[in-house]
Amino acid sequence: MTTLTDLVDSISENEENSVAVAAAADSAVLEAVSLALGHGLASFRLYDDESKLKALIQNSFPHLEYHPRIQTFHVKGAAQAAKEAVKSVYMNDANVLMKGHIPTAVLLKAVLNPDFGLRTGNVLSHVAAFEIKGFDRLIFITDAGMNIAPDLQQKAQIIQNAVRIARSVGVEKPIVAPLAAVEVVNPNMQATLDAAALTAMNRRGQITDCIVDGPLALDNAISPEAAAHKGILGDTAGKADILLVPNIESGNILYKSLVYFSNAKVGGVIAGAKAPIVLTSRADSAESKLFSLALAICSSTIS
Repeated sequence: MTTLTDLVDSISENEENSVAVAAAADSAVLEAVSLALGHGLASFRLYDDESKLKALIQNSFPHLEYHPRIQTFHVKGAAQAAKEAVKSVYMNDANVLMKGHIPTAVLLKAVLNPDFGLRTGNVLSHVAAFEIKGFDRLIFITDAGMNIAPDLQQKAQIIQNAVRIARSVGVEKPIVAPLAAVEVVNPNMQATLDAAALTAMNRRGQITDCIVDGPLALDNAISPEAAAHKGILGDTAGKADILLVPNIESGNILYKSLVYFSNAKVGGVIAGAKAPIVLTSRADSAESKLFSLALAICSSTIS
């Protein structure tokens, strides 16, 4: 798949996908649900105060009131909405979890519940798929939203999470570039030490189903011409599918630069749990929420 629209179109209406939405009584959330239903992506289980939810649907989304692919469930408060939505995924009534109008911390507390949560023992990490003008492939960026300053072992798990997402959308053996400011190992720059170690771990089979090559600066990771100028040769030079950022600040800046300076299209999920989690922001466009749902649904079979 070369575009996020390809991703949406790849999901068959006949597939039995179901999304559990915690705290769904919100116009931006229901707009995303409506758009996804229009594309036949999934059925939806909506958790919130039933009177509030039904009033919002009747007033702003009347076409959803009797939609055959919507179920509503009454809960009291954000914590119960999160608990019941997570439990529905735990019980296999849904295969994707979506954050509604609820604090992320409240949802993640339910996700990490030892009795009914979605923990696997792995690191949870954010994976974003970008459609960028001029590129013939989707570019994945991780982790721009969950782990503040991951250590080496956490970075290895973050890579594996991103690789599973990339493979779910057809990138059979993704090329991973651990980013740094330079291409040489510098003992004073932790990002270069981690990148070199991750490359070695990949070559020794500790990180699988991908090719890890780093450290690399951004230009040499995504541009064969820039890599050639630097004398960086080989089949992977300038052809990265997955960009591993060294920390959350650099990831956040790169993510938002692509959105606001380049008008790139994006969809993102939290990976590493028993099911993918869609953590959309109110600032995200309806289209971005649609792409995030599509990415989560595609990856739900391998999470």
